[in-house]
Amino acid sequence: MKKIIFALMFTAGVVNISFAQNQVDALRFSQITYGGTARSMAMGGAFGALGADFSVLSINPGGIGFYKASEITFTPSIYTAKTSSEYAGLNGSDVKYNFNVSNAGIVFTITPKKAESSWKGVQFGFGVNRMANFNSAILIEGPNSTNSILDGYVNDAMGVVPKDLDPFSTEMAFNTYLIDTLGSLTNYISAIPDGGAMQSKFIETKGSVNEMVLTIGGNYNDRLYMGASFGFPYLSYYESSTYREIDEGDSIPGFKEMSLHEDLETDGTGFNFKFGLIYRIADWVRIGASVHTPTFYNLKDKYSKEMTATYDNGAHYTTESPKGSFNYELTTPLRATGSVAFIIGQYALISADYEFVDYSDARLRSGTYKFFDENDAIGRIYTATSNIRAGFEVRLAPISLRGGYQLNFSPYKDNLNDGQRMAFSGGIGLRDKSYFVDLAYVYSKKSEDYYLYANVPSAVVNKFSNHNILLTLGFRF
Repeated sequence: MKKIIFALMFTAGVVNISFAQNQVDALRFSQITYGGTARSMAMGGAFGALGADFSVLSINPGGIGFYKASEITFTPSIYTAKTSSEYAGLNGSDVKYNFNVSNAGIVFTITPKKAESSWKGVQFGFGVNRMANFNSAILIEGPNSTNSILDGYVNDAMGVVPKDLDPFSTEMAFNTYLIDTLGSLTNYISAIPDGGAMQSKFIETKGSVNEMVLTIGGNYNDRLYMGASFGFPYLSYYESSTYREIDEGDSIPGFKEMSLHEDLETDGTGFNFKFGLIYRIADWVRIGASVHTPTFYNLKDKYSKEMTATYDNGAHYTTESPKGSFNYELTTPLRATGSVAFIIGQYALISADYEFVDYSDARLRSGTYKFFDENDAIGRIYTATSNIRAGFEVRLAPISLRGGYQLNFSPYKDNLNDGQRMAFSGGIGLRDKSYFVDLAYVYSKKSEDYYLYANVPSAVVNKFSNHNILLTLGFRF
């Protein structure tokens, strides 16, 4: 257990010392929240046994078989992310806003000319669903009387001559005199040897995972609905952070303040395949099942750093790292979903999905680096877990009222961290023969520990609360 805790702390700390592709990236790009249409989002995304909604192309492609007419949808969204942070007895908070498109797609329906045919329809769909939103702003601040981020630089530099220091970490600290040699060229000391600085960090992230889907499905005898989706997700992730230590009490001899600014950009594309079935046992009950293969990503990181230091004598130093880049591959876990839906005539419906995913199966790969330690950490830190989605709809023609709930259990082993996410949703829709308008609101929250660097005395507790408003415009033809 202690080894796992240290591994997690080091994972967070290493981000501040040297950019690396690690288990944090593997989890970030493996977790999805199934965006899409406002109707689907209002019902908690529980569409695995339902259909005739574009979101099912990314959840259970078998749902495309329920389409009786061709349809086009477009869903703009307003997303608000608020983060509250507690560190060393102090609280910080920030908010980030994002306007995006949660869904855009078209489905074509072909009805066989022979009325006696067992195949009642064949459908083709193409479009985009949003699968994850990375927008956030985090403000952390608190005193640390025990140690400093510079302790990690000193440990890493020990035994290394200055000309061989890491240009993305220890060399930067050496060039700004935050660490310096003492007695020999391989023995180093810190400008903050005993802690005592006010520490702060501002982290701003943005980006998303969007999935382009190409789906084909069919309706066999109005009983069995099947479909397959070829998914082409594309992701972008941007992180900009500034970490500071300031001697507010003038208690650290010679030192005034230091800062480390880091920029990271990740872009990439992937491929996956989904297959799903829905069986209508009776007019009032349906069951569904779907399997999603792993997504095979090709990713590229670009990164850079800047470090500054100011001293009591007025001296000020600034140094920059080289511009770094690295190409690698990520394989996300397989997913399997079982679903059930109850249809109460023309008046209401209730649906639920159970999804299984094992985050310890994620893997990082590269032709130039083997990721032995990182993939080992993925297996030790993450675990198999479940996601539950439930929703309902009440039809008061032409108006429909909807509500939903999501629970994504923690991906961490042994209660190592929280990471559990809950979402509550609701919405209203107006339906006509040729068009429909749906409005949804989703509130989600989770709490997760974050470590500023390795060996920091206490964790930052980040509490995330997100608000999402979606409007779908749809037309049938």
